[in-house]
Amino acid sequence: MAEKLRLAVLLSGTGRTFDHLLERTRSGALAATIVGVIASRGDVRGVERARAAGLETLVLRRKAFPDAAAYGDAIGAALRRWRTQLAAMAGFVHLWRIPADFAGRVMNIHPSLLPSFGGAGMHGHHVHEAVVASGAKLSGCTVHFADDAYDTGPIVLQRAVPVRFDDTPDALAARVFEEERVAYAEAIALFAAGRLEIVGRRVRVKGDAPA
Repeated sequence: MAEKLRLAVLLSGTGRTFDHLLERTRSGALAATIVGVIASRGDVRGVERARAAGLETLVLRRKAFPDAAAYGDAIGAALRRWRTQLAAMAGFVHLWRIPADFAGRVMNIHPSLLPSFGGAGMHGHHVHEAVVASGAKLSGCTVHFADDAYDTGPIVLQRAVPVRFDDTPDALAARVFEEERVAYAEAIALFAAGRLEIVGRRVRVKGDAPA
């Protein structure tokens, strides 16, 4: 039997995405094992959930480091110690410089159809508020490889939902999150299967039939 993908999770909040990834990995629905969790705060539900699951959980506060490079060095050291093959950001809101040996091995999920409604400060509820206020008719989620800027890395896949006329940010958020659950697991499974190839600013899914 092939060894499962060694997956680390980075979080900053409630850990809802972490919950789903943990459920999928432990049920066998996703061929990966979560080897550790990095949190940017120690007082959040995500940390409680990770520790309750028996996972090594490291709290690295951004303000404890002078810049994104030093923060990235600390995160990278933990990822190497866990022999991480893929790091999944799951509501991790801080920018960090990705070490060279982890280029193409860090994913993020964003609750909009990038490149729209991305960038600094655009996370969580702020995104859904902006989408509703804009009058956009379509939103969704984007899984992408992370780079050293907010929400600009090569896109792996996207899933869309309609924005209804009477939507509230909360209602839209709930609908988008259901798609996030599907999209992140699918993207991680494609990575684990060796089917993702970064070509410039684009991602090729190897084995897909041509349109």
